[in-house]
Amino acid sequence: MASIDEAQQILRALGVPSGQQNRMAALTLLALCGLTPDRPWSAAARTRCTVTKGVMDYVAAHYDAPYAPNTRETFRRQVLHQFVQERVANYNPFDPALPTNSPHAHYAVSESALAAIRCFGSGRWHAAVREFSDAKGQPNQTSARDRHMVPVKTPSGIELQLSPGRHNAVQKAVVEQFAPRFAPGSRLLYLGDTAEKALLLDTDRLSVLGIAITEHDKLPDVLIHDEARNWLFLVEAVTSHGPVSSKRIVELDAVLASCSARLIYVTAFPDMAEFRKHASDIAWETEVWLCDAPDHMIHFNGDRFLGP
Repeated sequence: MASIDEAQQILRALGVPSGQQNRMAALTLLALCGLTPDRPWSAAARTRCTVTKGVMDYVAAHYDAPYAPNTRETFRRQVLHQFVQERVANYNPFDPALPTNSPHAHYAVSESALAAIRCFGSGRWHAAVREFSDAKGQPNQTSARDRHMVPVKTPSGIELQLSPGRHNAVQKAVVEQFAPRFAPGSRLLYLGDTAEKALLLDTDRLSVLGIAITEHDKLPDVLIHDEARNWLFLVEAVTSHGPVSSKRIVELDAVLASCSARLIYVTAFPDMAEFRKHASDIAWETEVWLCDAPDHMIHFNGDRFLGP
């Protein structure tokens, strides 16, 4: 029957790093396979598991192994992330288009690992491990998640891949549609991503402008520099929260206190419906841009139009 010791044996055989052969990793594997102490490894199944309910709550209920809520990130970063790298598990396999920060993000044991795991304790075990190792050694095929990536082309012609999600679709529109219309010839200095905060970071140019590189995690989603006018567009892409509010301007002004460029604050929304939800939070002296009306701007700056 499935046990923690046996799960550790399986992880060693599948070749995962030694740091992921511990008790926490073994319990995670048991949860991913939907096994309990009274069920054999041949009954392992591929189920949709979130970190909290699918793994942590599962091992607490079935293996008397409770973990504190603040260990959630330990499970995710020190076990599941490496399981995905080693092809023992897949990330969001049942809904590859989910954005990285979705509350529905999940993991599942990979099909190749499952085929091997079901053979544990049988005469086919060693052959099944070799088959898994051979499959893992092959070049990784384009995953379903990769097929849903959001491609974006920068003003300089660089092609990047943003992770799936509505938020990153707005960022793509900012780079490809907003910038050419309202900052022609501009330079993209920073582009965040829900999966990788600094997907593009022009450290040299930011340094020249007097922006502390150590503060880039506090920057808005997109930074565009119009070198001819020395205007710096600070763009927040909004699909659920985070427009340029008065509070946000105070935060950004503190981060950019030494910036030599003149600042323009922009909140980008996918459409008018999303804009209406946040209209009361938008600060005066800022701009609003809608993806579905790319030729127009909404000015929250009273007696003047677009400008610092």
